Amino acid sequence: MLFRSKRFSSRPDDELVIDISEEFGIRKLHFGNDDTQSAMRVSNPSELVLAYSRCVFGCLLFVEPPRDMVLIGLGGGSIAKWTHEFLPQTRLTCVELHQQVVNVARSMFFLPDDDDRLNVITGDGAAHVANMADDSADLIVMDAYSATGIAPPLATPEFFMTCRDKLTDQGVLAVNLWGSDKRFQQYCDRLSDVFDGHFLCLPARQKGNVIAFGFKTGLGDPKWETLAARAQKLEAQYGLEFNEFVADLARMNPHNDRKLFA
Repeated sequence: MLFRSKRFSSRPDDELVIDISEEFGIRKLHFGNDDTQSAMRVSNPSELVLAYSRCVFGCLLFVEPPRDMVLIGLGGGSIAKWTHEFLPQTRLTCVELHQQVVNVARSMFFLPDDDDRLNVITGDGAAHVANMADDSADLIVMDAYSATGIAPPLATPEFFMTCRDKLTDQGVLAVNLWGSDKRFQQYCDRLSDVFDGHFLCLPARQKGNVIAFGFKTGLGDPKWETLAARAQKLEAQYGLEFNEFVADLARMNPHNDRKLFA
């Protein structure tokens, strides 16, 4: 079955088309003819169906679960729903540019209403981050990628520096990237420069997404055995493939047979 709606604006270039498809129990959100932006198993709405959304939480291999988290770009709300259900200590603020996306996430993808741990704001993500207090977020997730790439204001060195300044000492910026994007290496170089080399890439095993992590504070050079032990504990706790995350870190980051250079 196929649902389709359109948001009209006085600016033709601001038009948004949202398609929702459903097949084999998986409901998907698309922006027009773009690839799948979000996917939900109708029988288990909090499951992270898309691999990249699970990779976002690979940061838990290195840091404790966040107390204060900011998500830029809502989509169908998969990351928000998982956080709300499985990270009860986390206060999450989601910033989504389009009110219609928020409406669809709530009406079709079971995003919960706001409460004392969830606050969904319609607005500009870059402006929201700029107005945050310094050292106020433990995790900032930027999931504002589309078929045309990251919106330019969300990919500048200045924006990445602003994100860094808003993170607590142990804070992390997680950015959803597309590995085949011609600007992929440019984005990685910018993040690495802004975070003084405290930077890692975790490739998703599904399609070409890569989650890039910038860490406010250096991680040292964690040993593989230490990461493997933590992965086993996290996988038992959260049900995500943390053991695979550890293996996949070796695909895109400097390392030797004893440790990861982070």
